[in-house]
Amino acid sequence: MKVKKAHLFLIVFLTVAALLIAYALTFGKNKNDAPGKGGKPGKSGSWGAAGNTEFSVVTKAVEPEILHGYIVANGEIESQNSVSVYPNVSGKIISTQVMLGSSVKRGDVIAYVDPSQPGEYYKQSPVYAPIAGSVISTPAKNGTTVSPNTEITRIGDINNLQIVADIPERYVSFLKPGLKALVSVQAYPDEKFAATVKRVSPVVDAASRTKQIILNFDERDSKINAGMFSQIILYTKDYSGAVTVPKSALVTNEDKYFAYVLQENSTVEKREVSLGEEVDGIVQIISGLREGERVVVQGQTSLSNGAKVKDITGAAEALNEKYGDKEARGKK
Repeated sequence: MKVKKAHLFLIVFLTVAALLIAYALTFGKNKNDAPGKGGKPGKSGSWGAAGNTEFSVVTKAVEPEILHGYIVANGEIESQNSVSVYPNVSGKIISTQVMLGSSVKRGDVIAYVDPSQPGEYYKQSPVYAPIAGSVISTPAKNGTTVSPNTEITRIGDINNLQIVADIPERYVSFLKPGLKALVSVQAYPDEKFAATVKRVSPVVDAASRTKQIILNFDERDSKINAGMFSQIILYTKDYSGAVTVPKSALVTNEDKYFAYVLQENSTVEKREVSLGEEVDGIVQIISGLREGERVVVQGQTSLSNGAKVKDITGAAEALNEKYGDKEARGKK
């Protein structure tokens, strides 16, 4: 009987002890795992997130670059030398001997005019070409009533062409002979033809508030024809002497501009910069950056001063080259 009681007591004692140990272990684990109590975080811990998050960025080394300021304008391509053709008498055109593009010599008959009135004797009056060249404007149609002040057509030298363009008054200070330009036409949209400003009008047109310029092509090209409409990129001034960055790489704060500069320890420094001239989204940095420093150009909106970053420039360039080429091929 005593043996059975002792055995039962031992069983109860061991059971209670096991329960106490289990409780202690459970309580201790929960206490150590509680956030904000000084315990070390596990693999999924988030302590120090602001100081340890690594941001992927793309950077670019800042280098000196010449920015070419320019004006975009429209122009008409015409013969450098052209002469209007007028009749000697008033009347109606009864016959046209040429068409647009016809080559003529001086003295060739361009058209015949009937100057007679009703009831008068019918006679023809020839209209002669005053110079040799090509017909560069559509001749007046048969039956058109003309006078000595009516232009029947124009004759010009189509081997020597020029571009006539009207430039808005606000750009007048840039205009001068010798400025270089690139000219494109709708027939060949992917080609550029070099030209140079030959003359600048001495006056501003009071009605259109524009000043006319004349440009000559640097080389003759059979693709260019008189009468074509053209678009002109006129280079006005070069800006040099400073490093440049894409303006999109900068962040603003209260009218101030800042760039994130990559440091050797893979962090970034937020640095205020002063801007110079801007052309096509590329801006001069007058102060704040040194040649060769790498500036974050993608991913900068998520950064703060001292943030840790991973520079993925090489990988981004490789992807852009790979998929950019595919996209370009798909457009062909």
